[in-house]
Amino acid sequence: MGRAVGVILAGGTGSRVGGQVPKQLLNLAGKPLMEHSIAAFQQCVGIDEIIIVMRPEHLAQAQAIAAGYGKAATVLPGGPSRTASTLVALQHLGKTAPPDTKVLIHDAARPLVTPELIDAVLAALDTYDAASLAVPSSDTVFEVDEDDRVAAIPLRPRLRRVQTPQGFRLGAISRAYANALADPGFDAATDDCSVVFHYLPDVPIAVVEGTDANIKVTNAQDFGLAEHLLRHPAR
Repeated sequence: MGRAVGVILAGGTGSRVGGQVPKQLLNLAGKPLMEHSIAAFQQCVGIDEIIIVMRPEHLAQAQAIAAGYGKAATVLPGGPSRTASTLVALQHLGKTAPPDTKVLIHDAARPLVTPELIDAVLAALDTYDAASLAVPSSDTVFEVDEDDRVAAIPLRPRLRRVQTPQGFRLGAISRAYANALADPGFDAATDDCSVVFHYLPDVPIAVVEGTDANIKVTNAQDFGLAEHLLRHPAR
């Protein structure tokens, strides 16, 4: 079946939450926000190893959290952007892991991920080289021009809201980033599937059904919602 590695990106500043402590270290339902994701990957039987990428100035806190989880043996200092932090993990894996390794990249700011969702992305990688959780959009979406005028209205039934984890074969995501870094026009990516989409256009990306509960904690209000969902999971 090959090896499967979970990469948890916890290098954000959490500036929209406020305060001196990054949001991934703030308490959520009795533990640091990032620990919920680590626990889910730890519980997933299909995951062999967890790599945590953390802000350099908070490595010690991340290492203390990781010490409680046997699969989380590696904590790496992240870069100044999400893309830079992803590259840190990929470069680390590239030293020893074979190209067919399954790599799931997850944002620590999504603490309600479950082992079942992780398993679903892993299963998609049995067929595809890239996959992402996503949920249907319940809203109509406008595409606007530079003057904030409606330029297009995509068909809502075809729209999906992207979630993490996103999964890849290591060889595919490494090639995509190599092509991106060779492009002078490449800017920091907000997710990793977009890098595959633009720089490996012949590689199909599978969409795996996510859940509305797998929210991203972005601002202070989201903490209250996430805590409620954690304490009262849907049945």
